[in-house]
Amino acid sequence: MDFHYHDDEDSGLNDSYDYAYEHTLCEKEAVRSFAGVFLPVVYSLALAAGLAGNALVVAVYASKLRLRTLTDACILNLAVSDLLLLLTLPFWAADAVHGWKLGSAACKLASFLYSANFSCGMLLLACIGVDRRRAATRGPAARTGSGPRVRRRWLSVCLLLWVVAGFLALPELVFSTAKQSHRGTSCRAVFPPSMARPAKAALELLEVTLRFVLPFSVMAACYCSIARVLSRAAEAQRVGKWRALRVLLAVVAVFLLTQAPYNVVKLVRALDGVYVLVTDCDVSKGLDGALQATECLALAHACINPVLYAFIGSSFRGHVLKAAKHFGQRHRRQTNREAEVEIALEARAQSQSQSASGERDTSTFTI
Repeated sequence: MDFHYHDDEDSGLNDSYDYAYEHTLCEKEAVRSFAGVFLPVVYSLALAAGLAGNALVVAVYASKLRLRTLTDACILNLAVSDLLLLLTLPFWAADAVHGWKLGSAACKLASFLYSANFSCGMLLLACIGVDRRRAATRGPAARTGSGPRVRRRWLSVCLLLWVVAGFLALPELVFSTAKQSHRGTSCRAVFPPSMARPAKAALELLEVTLRFVLPFSVMAACYCSIARVLSRAAEAQRVGKWRALRVLLAVVAVFLLTQAPYNVVKLVRALDGVYVLVTDCDVSKGLDGALQATECLALAHACINPVLYAFIGSSFRGHVLKAAKHFGQRHRRQTNREAEVEIALEARAQSQSQSASGERDTSTFTI
């Protein structure tokens, strides 16, 4: 997690944004106060919106409906990744308001989950782009079926992406800890003094490269290739062609708009860790505020993913319709069974009543 607001006596050791300027501390109480109000509100909204969409995706795909393509498998894993990422937000919201109260072990786990799932989401988006390009350029021949062997191959691809994401998050697991100061306890990465600045800069450059530059480059190349294929489609397919192009444009534009600002700020932070570019307290506070706003914007992508990659996809819409139809049929059968039981009970009660009445009439007649 990149929102770490700690004491200025730590300057130069563990965070490139807390400095002493000519032996004068840069006080950031205003930044911390704003984070205590801004972050819980944004995180609550993101959690509510993201849980609804991603939980529906997982529920539909986890039903008895079959995954038909690698893209389906990646979308399911993307929804799981986004859910795990969003479920860490309440902890960071509480940290922004009250400080970290759960100890170093929970700090390491929350930081690792946040970083790993953030990375995994970006890698899965790149994988979806590759699979869509393969399907578009090869046409029907690209669909090799969905037998056990193919599904195992899909599983291997997704598992590899999770392993890479976990590897990228290992520094969070190793260096994150609950750091005590006179202002309270915060959860953040604490590097050894001898490697604090270069390690922080190297990790942030690696994150920018693997979380943004690489996925965006792959997505842009794949979707440009798909656009060229669509542009050569038959004239009779013009309506569907332009609808597909608009979808591709929306996917790339949303990724760029949500991820680029955050990664630009992280790049500035990494360069500052190497070349000490920021030498003014107000500029440092401005970068902290920019980091808050842009990371919240980046998190919004976890809420938008279900719309971009699931709900607008014909495959997923088919799954939803099948699930709704299956649920409707099951509900109808249950309702019919209940109605049949109720009718049978009423008929039985009526029969017993008529029998008792007949017995009374017969007895009276006999007498």
